[in-house]
Amino acid sequence: MSEELIIRTHELTIGYQRKKASYPVQTALNLNVYRGELVCLIGPNGCGKSTLLRSISGLQPSLRGDIYIEDLPLQKQSLKEKAKLIALVLTDKVEINNLTVYELISMGRNPYTDWLGTLSEEDKEKVRTAIGQVHLEGYENRFLNELSDGERQRAMIAKALVQDTPVILLDEPTAHLDLPNRVEIMILLRTLANETNKAVILSTHELDLALQAGDKLWLMSPKQGGIIIGTPEELIHNNSIQTVFANHSFSFAGDNGSIRINFASNR
Repeated sequence: MSEELIIRTHELTIGYQRKKASYPVQTALNLNVYRGELVCLIGPNGCGKSTLLRSISGLQPSLRGDIYIEDLPLQKQSLKEKAKLIALVLTDKVEINNLTVYELISMGRNPYTDWLGTLSEEDKEKVRTAIGQVHLEGYENRFLNELSDGERQRAMIAKALVQDTPVILLDEPTAHLDLPNRVEIMILLRTLANETNKAVILSTHELDLALQAGDKLWLMSPKQGGIIIGTPEELIHNNSIQTVFANHSFSFAGDNGSIRINFASNR
């Protein structure tokens, strides 16, 4: 992991604007993300995880404050410039079934191609490299509807990789996957962040996986307000995770934050 700062927010307030009224979700956020770092964004439902990712990506306007990517103010960048800084993978499934894996991944090069989308030899090499990085060799000519959910998610991650941005944001990347694929995707994202030196931020409800895979956690706390930041070990040892996710149905055991179900609580 590098000490080079990639993402910085200053007094950022996120939320929604309806007519003339503002509805803040989180306020005064000062966040830093470094190269090669996998940040897992966790917190209860409705605390603003997706809103934060959409705001950092520029997809949703922030209410106040500033976002900088490689010291460039995000709000002042054009759409094409933003597409060269941030790749975004959303939760929604891609349902364009007559698209091949190669064609989907190639779309990540759109910010760099001409209006016809013609791929240069350099573009094609980046596509081939990304296919190898997500272990989809031999799948290039398969249609998306022929893929499993896990394979399709790896294709979406490859599309983000060929976009060649310093930042990749993913909203619930394991949402539609079974346990083996959830684990594989988290391992893949951790490896890609560390090996490609990109900053990767993902939101997830998979608390157990986030505790094991994340270099750093952003713990959104609707009760306390703001975001609690630290390594998984730090947030377990200072009881931040136990406090935010407190529930009579389960408890946390051990230094690794493993979850113990309290079956007796429902009797």
